[in-house]
Amino acid sequence: MKFNTPLIEGKLIKRYKRFLADVKLKNGEVVTAHCANPGSMQTVNIVDSKVWLSPSKNPNRKLKYTWEIIEIAKNKIGINTSLPNTIVKEAINEKQIPELKGYTSLKSEVKYGKNSRIDILLRSDLKPDCYVEVKNVTMRRRSKDNNIAEFPDSVTARGKKHLLELTEMVSLGFRSVMFFLIQREDCDYFSIAEDIDPDYAVTLDKAMEAGVELLCYKCKLTPKFIEITSPVQYIKELKP
Repeated sequence: MKFNTPLIEGKLIKRYKRFLADVKLKNGEVVTAHCANPGSMQTVNIVDSKVWLSPSKNPNRKLKYTWEIIEIAKNKIGINTSLPNTIVKEAINEKQIPELKGYTSLKSEVKYGKNSRIDILLRSDLKPDCYVEVKNVTMRRRSKDNNIAEFPDSVTARGKKHLLELTEMVSLGFRSVMFFLIQREDCDYFSIAEDIDPDYAVTLDKAMEAGVELLCYKCKLTPKFIEITSPVQYIKELKP
């Protein structure tokens, strides 16, 4: 996924009220940017870190910038939760995800379950429909020698609801995939942050036992583009 306009570099002053971030640009100007991430953003919310913003072309928009990337320990991390669906869709269309090849139709935001919309619906005349739910992953809490990405970074009732609905689709004879997109390059493993949301961890275990598939991929990030690179191994239990 290429950014439509060149990103603007700055330094993070603070993130507040969940959806706002003050950033000092390289020219010294301080701006308030939209933070498209409702999570806690722990480990990716460090003051004075380098960040990159996308400028809006809409003259009527109240906030002229959107926070896209932060750099932690020389690693760029994508914090915008509105981008993963686009990144995954492009990767599917370009046949970069072997597990999701062989479908002839891709649709987004299709109604299913109880008042929900599936992120990606794949269809083919030769196989059952495939329901793909995408989650953005940014958190890495452990040392550099323990390169594990984790989800969620806060309690997610909505995430649990999606797992239950994916499980229901499996019971109806369809294929369901929980896709964790790790918007960072420095993680080779993925796990669930059970200490943060034990209910989500239990629900995921049950969903996988029922047939919901789990895919984890990491990304390469630059101020020009974000693209999926390679799969990441899921590990169920973390060593203390």
